[in-house]
Amino acid sequence: MSLRRRFLPVIHLAADVAVWTLALVLATWLRYEFTLEFVSRRDLFVLAGVIAVVHTVFGWSIGVYRRRWRYGSFDEAIAVAAAFGATGLVGAGYVFTAGGAIPRSVPVIGTALAGLLAVAGRSVWRLWNSRLDRPTEATPVVIVGAGEVAAQTIRLLLANRNSSYLPVAMVDDDPLKRRLRIQGVPVMGTVEDLVRVAARTGATTVLLAAPAASQHTRRRIAELAALAGLDLLAVPALDDVLSGGSVDIRPVTETDLLGRPPAAIDPEEISAYLTGRRVLVTGAGGSIGSELCRIIARFEPASLVMVDRDESGLHATQLSIDGRAMLDSRDLELADLRDRGRVRQIFDDHRPEVVFHAAALKHLPLLEMYPEEAWKSNVVVTHDLLDLALEYGVDRFVNISTDKAADPTSVLGWTKRIGERLTADAATKARAGQNYISVRFGNVLGSRGSVLTAFESQVRSGGPITVTHPEVTRYFMTIEEAARLTVYAGAIGRPGEVLVLDMGDPVRIVDVANRFALRSDPPLEVVFTSLRHGEKIHEVLFAADERDRRPIHPLISHVDVPRLDWASCVDPGDVGDASVISRVAVERPPVDVER
Repeated sequence: MSLRRRFLPVIHLAADVAVWTLALVLATWLRYEFTLEFVSRRDLFVLAGVIAVVHTVFGWSIGVYRRRWRYGSFDEAIAVAAAFGATGLVGAGYVFTAGGAIPRSVPVIGTALAGLLAVAGRSVWRLWNSRLDRPTEATPVVIVGAGEVAAQTIRLLLANRNSSYLPVAMVDDDPLKRRLRIQGVPVMGTVEDLVRVAARTGATTVLLAAPAASQHTRRRIAELAALAGLDLLAVPALDDVLSGGSVDIRPVTETDLLGRPPAAIDPEEISAYLTGRRVLVTGAGGSIGSELCRIIARFEPASLVMVDRDESGLHATQLSIDGRAMLDSRDLELADLRDRGRVRQIFDDHRPEVVFHAAALKHLPLLEMYPEEAWKSNVVVTHDLLDLALEYGVDRFVNISTDKAADPTSVLGWTKRIGERLTADAATKARAGQNYISVRFGNVLGSRGSVLTAFESQVRSGGPITVTHPEVTRYFMTIEEAARLTVYAGAIGRPGEVLVLDMGDPVRIVDVANRFALRSDPPLEVVFTSLRHGEKIHEVLFAADERDRRPIHPLISHVDVPRLDWASCVDPGDVGDASVISRVAVERPPVDVER
């Protein structure tokens, strides 16, 4: 440590004492109408000495001169105000009792002046140093957003002279922020003004720092940046930025453009049914199952049993939760759910109180070719789990479904629809206090087999990028958001209901493909291959006879499905014909059962 830095507290104290002396002289000069002829210089000197001693004691006690706070920070300003205020009170008491010829108003005026000068001096010093710390050779960027994340990002970038990026302007659609400046960086327009602002400031890069922006707005920003040839970057997760960590700026991904801000949920309601309970998750090595496990683990269940037939998937899930994956825990169950005897053994060993059923076959074209496999995994396994859950007294059963179960046209959709109906039937057979529900949602970003994963692979191989139909649309949601809402749905669902997650606006797949294609140099070709058997051009979240009701959460709908008793299902030997599965899926029961 340099000698100057070692003695900085003494320098700061000396400066504040000098400020006090100057403030007392100015206060006296103001009190006597701009003259010092009528004041006793000796009494004024004694008062300044008393103030210096008292202020040193208070300043040291409070921590102003012990480096408790960064010099010039808001926290230090509060401490400085406290030290100067306390010193001023003692000074006023001294003048009232033994102040000689010093007017009683002098310490009051002097305290106000001294505090103002001290805070102003610190502010100027910090502003000067922040200007010196600004990056000089950096890429000029326009920040999209002028909220707290943008503010924190600007502060961190401007505080590092080695930063690769220099914020030069902001754009924000909030009319109340049109004249806002953050550390000298102004808001210069709205999102639609992005290209004009970039041209005016010489920026070549756009930095997305608006976590609350809608999916439509994010895609519009990407479109404007692409048309103007601007690089589009994003800041890290919201919590990372607000915690004051480093800003690791990265290229925008499709997840950034298609995802949305996390929905607000009540953790107390989740904790009420997970904390201290024995929880079992099937498909724990898959995309949704593993994320469910990570979320559930945060609520400290008594045990978390993870079941999958994929040993590598279980290894990855345990590693993500515990930071180690020795694969020696009895809470890991390597099992094929088609083996009812093995599943019974798992229920007998762990006696789960809460079950999340995420295991399923989900690749539509393969299931069209092999419907009997879809029947075994998506229907028979779901029935067996529900049957065992009733037998072993499981309190809560959450069946993971898909949007393809709404007005199904494929084997995947039909089998998942049957799963919803079987779950509704099990709810009527459960005891009071037991809750059996299904949760329905569409494509999850980044899951194995998702369209984004396919596009990324095609880009790496040099294209072309294939799309089934120019008008095809799909719903998208991040894995994290889908799992969070699924866990919350388990808390608010009523017996037998299907809870449908709001997936936002449907996305044209060709638009996503074009963004991938344009990122390559040279741009890749987009080829249309035609819809496969069983696929829809537009997916739906609700069947034609289902009503969208959202009585509890704005992003979770509650719908009823007709129950299906297992005894009325077809003989397993008949399911090689997909039409048989379709009839079971959509056929209404002979009697409408009131729940």
